[in-house]
Amino acid sequence: MSLQSVRQYFADNAPDIDIIELKQPAATLSGAAEALHVAPGQIAKTLSLKVENDVILIVARGDVRLDNEKLKQTFKARARMLSSDEVLIWTGHPATGVCPFGLENPLPVYCDISLRDFPEVVPAAGAVHSAVRISPERLAELTAAKWVDVCQR
Repeated sequence: MSLQSVRQYFADNAPDIDIIELKQPAATLSGAAEALHVAPGQIAKTLSLKVENDVILIVARGDVRLDNEKLKQTFKARARMLSSDEVLIWTGHPATGVCPFGLENPLPVYCDISLRDFPEVVPAAGAVHSAVRISPERLAELTAAKWVDVCQR
């Protein structure tokens, strides 16, 4: 169902974007990068966090880590990662395929400036074996994301 919600999202909002379906699941960063023929940093990971009472999504390049101090400064509170079960409930996507498209619930999306290091990034598309190729600016536009600096370089 998750992949289907992403398909519908793109059909409604960006029919020019094709979903890539891999024959084998790419559950690791290096495996995904190899399968999609991109640098590991181009894999755009979507992180699901709870900040006080709000659930948010942060999309960042695949080879960076969240910086807790930057997160706290940006959101004025501590953040915690959602559990796999919580990710599924809030986004409708499994943790290994979570993306900012076709969400079960409307959630605020933030794009880390690290994505701007590449002209094209590859986020998941609702399943461990699916992805899309998209520019960081288009990703932010389609998801009404705000740009933030919350990762370690």
